[in-house]
Amino acid sequence: MPRAPHPAAHAAIELRAAVARLNRELRAPAGAEATASAKLSALGQIYRAGALTPSELARRERVKLQSLTRLIAELQADGCIARNAHASDGRQSVLSLTRRGAALLTAEVHRREKSLADAIAGSLGAVELATLLKACTLMNRIADALDPAAASVHGMRTPS
Repeated sequence: MPRAPHPAAHAAIELRAAVARLNRELRAPAGAEATASAKLSALGQIYRAGALTPSELARRERVKLQSLTRLIAELQADGCIARNAHASDGRQSVLSLTRRGAALLTAEVHRREKSLADAIAGSLGAVELATLLKACTLMNRIADALDPAAASVHGMRTPS
């Protein structure tokens, strides 16, 4: 007779599936002007960390530097990031967010937050909303346990 999965394992399966679906819905493009998720993710990393070398950005994105080369070039060509010489290491460059990049990131964050807020308001009652807020705290604790190095920044938001 097969054993029932541990309650934590069952919760992990359900949570992963729910987060993946919610993330997919939030990333769904909103028209022709929607920005690709990879670009928004890179812009968000630079926003949260400040200026980053391409290697630091790759590490934060958990990809190889070669995978980011084209993306960085596109963001630079779009005027969303600036590339400047590293202050202490002339062999490196530093990527920083431009006003255009910050505006693009802000607009997309607001679009996603409005979409999510509308869905929450339209589908949850007051008690469920309170439960959801408690669940958010628990999800942040789980994220901290998965990546202790990021634990100090989990409460940071993208631009308002």
